[in-house]
Amino acid sequence: MKDQEMKPYVIGLDLGGTNSVFGIVDSRGEIKATTAIKTQAYADVKDYVNASIEALQIIIDQVGGIDKIKGMGIGAPNGNYYKGTIEFAPNLTWGHNGVVPLADMFSKALGIPVGLTNDANAAAIGEMAYGVARGMKNFIVITLGTGVGSGIVIDGKVVYGSDGFAGELGHVTMIRENGRTCGCGRTGCLEAYCSATGVARTARELLSTTDEPSLLRDMKPEDITSLDVSIAAGKGDKLAKHIFDITGELLGEACANFTAFSSPEAFVFFGGLTKAGDLLMKPIKRSYDAHILKIFKGKAKFLVSGLDGSSAAVLGASAVGWDL
Repeated sequence: MKDQEMKPYVIGLDLGGTNSVFGIVDSRGEIKATTAIKTQAYADVKDYVNASIEALQIIIDQVGGIDKIKGMGIGAPNGNYYKGTIEFAPNLTWGHNGVVPLADMFSKALGIPVGLTNDANAAAIGEMAYGVARGMKNFIVITLGTGVGSGIVIDGKVVYGSDGFAGELGHVTMIRENGRTCGCGRTGCLEAYCSATGVARTARELLSTTDEPSLLRDMKPEDITSLDVSIAAGKGDKLAKHIFDITGELLGEACANFTAFSSPEAFVFFGGLTKAGDLLMKPIKRSYDAHILKIFKGKAKFLVSGLDGSSAAVLGASAVGWDL
């Protein structure tokens, strides 16, 4: 307790495929200060860490300096909890070709202990402590961002597996014949269809293979994002709605498969794509009900994270910092 009084804060880093969001968090889960940098603006991990430290220094000073910080927790794609490394992360320019000892690099730069976990596991920890999964012991967080991640909680504990990598549900094979190439190098992965980038790919495919009128035809195909699809669908655009139907169909089927091994009380959806609301959630539930084994029917809840933006991931990452 004395250490917590003397060092009342930890740093949480939500390292996403687009943005890296840093927060300084107190023991009650209040984020006292935040800053962010662009994850992909750096070709080399050393430059990324240097830019991070520069941005962090400002908010560390705001709370009274590094002596007030107990430790740091990082939530990152392909993060290994046991080793503190990011390993072959397909969506990171500086992390896709090998093993990056990121926890060690931040620890040396800041002079504090640093722990690291998978970004979706961090979101799961955040939801369990502060969000819609509070009080739940069995649930799965599905993150829908640049990629598709998952954090699996069974009997109140995050599942890490033998090597720290358990729970890569974004890389289960959903399409076996002529599946899309995924960033991981394989084909047909859930992530290749149901991430924000996957939704944009579906849009481009349908625009080139159908004559269906759509607001999306006013844009250059390569400029279309999942947000554009969501806006068009919200205006009643049939093609855009169909894109979400396709996405939800695959996600619902995948969740039915996941239920078979861990029987979660809930699926918690998290990330930019969830802003589509019922356009995505209704097809997910419809598909889940069509594919689920009878003994599991009607049991799992489908929830959307209520935590602001990347708060859940920052809070979850920070929880790793308290445990060091």
